[in-house]
Amino acid sequence: MLNIIGAIFSGLLIGALARWFYPGDVPMGWGMTILLGVGGSLLAGLLASRGRMEDGINRAGCLASVLGAMALIFVGRHFGWH
Repeated sequence: MLNIIGAIFSGLLIGALARWFYPGDVPMGWGMTILLGVGGSLLAGLLASRGRMEDGINRAGCLASVLGAMALIFVGRHFGWH
């Protein structure tokens, strides 16, 4: 249960930082911000491990997670998300 709460809290923090650093307005609610942060963390972890899953979970750094979330915002806007 604490893992889920930790993922939600870190997703909120990472998503909020990505929205703050991303140039321009990023209109989304709390739920989408949490999902953006969790998705950014997963994307950064996948890129850091280069697809290899050794020892189960590979944790990426906070900066890499924020950059991953910003990349998700960019891709979403490129494909028509407002």
